[in-house]
Amino acid sequence: MTTPFERTRAVLKTREFLCALAHHPTRTPGVPEAVRQQAVTLLRHYPGTGDMSLAHGAIPNWFGPPDG
Repeated sequence: MTTPFERTRAVLKTREFLCALAHHPTRTPGVPEAVRQQAVTLLRHYPGTGDMSLAHGAIPNWFGPPDG
């Protein structure tokens, strides 16, 4: 069973991964430009720490606090 903390952590770690793909080619060498552009597109509306804080406040049984 996934805990609220694990769910929040998964969302934020996925955001970190997409940021690495989109903006840090030295950290993610060999990734095709089309994949990098898709990561940029996905990040436009992907939730960040502030969004996860709001989600935790609204539904704390589903999302944990973003700071652990």
